[in-house]
Amino acid sequence: MSRSETVWIVDDDRSIRWVLEKALQQEGMTTQSFDSADGVMSRLARQQPDVIISDIRMPGASGLDLLARIREQHPRLPVIIMTAHSDLDSAVASYQGGAFEYLPKPFDVDEAVSLVKRANQHAQEQQGLEVVPTLTRTPEIIGEAPAMQEVFRAIGRLSHSNITVLINGESGTGKELVAHALHRHSPRAASPFIALNMAAIPKDLMESELFGHEKGAFTGAANLRRGRFEQADGGTLFLDEIGDMPADTQTRLLRVLADGEFYRVGGHVPVKVDVRIIAATHQNLETLVHAGKFREDLFHRLNVIRIHIPRLSDRREDIPTLAKHFLSRAAQELAVEPKLLKSETEEYLKNLPWPGNVRQLENTCRWITVMASGREVHISDLPPELLSLPQDSAPVTNWEQALRQWADQALARGQSSLLDSAVPAFERIMIETALKHTAGRRRDAAVLLGWGRNTLTRKIKELGMKVDGGDDDEGDEG
Repeated sequence: MSRSETVWIVDDDRSIRWVLEKALQQEGMTTQSFDSADGVMSRLARQQPDVIISDIRMPGASGLDLLARIREQHPRLPVIIMTAHSDLDSAVASYQGGAFEYLPKPFDVDEAVSLVKRANQHAQEQQGLEVVPTLTRTPEIIGEAPAMQEVFRAIGRLSHSNITVLINGESGTGKELVAHALHRHSPRAASPFIALNMAAIPKDLMESELFGHEKGAFTGAANLRRGRFEQADGGTLFLDEIGDMPADTQTRLLRVLADGEFYRVGGHVPVKVDVRIIAATHQNLETLVHAGKFREDLFHRLNVIRIHIPRLSDRREDIPTLAKHFLSRAAQELAVEPKLLKSETEEYLKNLPWPGNVRQLENTCRWITVMASGREVHISDLPPELLSLPQDSAPVTNWEQALRQWADQALARGQSSLLDSAVPAFERIMIETALKHTAGRRRDAAVLLGWGRNTLTRKIKELGMKVDGGDDDEGDEG
């Protein structure tokens, strides 16, 4: 930076202010810190910085309140919004309010410094952003995992746009929810959102579903029917599982995207429509293109902006929050008290593979709401098919929690005399691990375990362990 830019830091957390102050000052910037948005608002009447970086939730006025005031009075002043409450509402509200960028905590300090630099450069080139009204909530999309933050960012950045979007993700990841969110947070929010699943429509009915038909167009067409394109006029058409669209329908869709008009089946008069297309698929469209199963020109028409929805196994930290949400919703639908997952049950669920992704978790929570006997949900209360599944290789950071999970599962299967198998297994693992760390030297391994060497030797014999190099250090005693 050619001169000493001034950056204001707004956060009620002193440690965050300190970290940012030091990092920005090392880059030659001048900083000033505030513990509330109210102090910034009064100071702005007399002074203006080059960039403001503000927390979103603070006592008194929020970061969004501050952002709105700045947009009114200082529209060219860039504001970076940061928050530990990483959700879609925060991301979209930040972008819709005109924030330069949304920075979820915990953040990389270097990334924060880079954002401040880019914000200052942007302010010198742009004329500012227009304030638009706060949007409706979309609580169904939940997630604080980094992969979901990228999804929220994309929705926020697209909130002023009518651009075509392609959503990629496995079945059950929530592609339609993201499509709904893109529509709700767009200029077309007041117009229809029409969804059509390509995989669920018979091939011979596909064109009639999309484009409608004239009366008498074919046997059974007793009346004129408006297709999904006409129903979505002015709004958004969501084409789910676009990879399953037949080749001839792909050709017609390409023409509609290019010309903005089509003919109903059996029709001779073109129908003009203004529709935003959001497409989704669990397949790799590039692979389908290379295999000649999907038109390359249509792929490029659809692949303007791509959003990837992560698998549930790639956002395990969100599972407890998602489960709580689904349990609450299921309880509300059934007019019962919501179930509560015990901590060990949450940990167990976090380590399952979840091939059905969020949809499978939601169905599991419905099952629990109906079938679990008590209000607190133990591991043994889970569906039987989940108790027999292997846990994924996600690291277990709490061995006591893992042991508790094992005991709970064993008892749920009707096992007894658990200590008869658990204690020898525990000792065997401890001995093997200690010997591994000492390259097989028993004396050193015994020290690590807190035993005498003779005790270790006796345990190895009792457990029937075959230990290589067991006598390598016999001479060490003499």
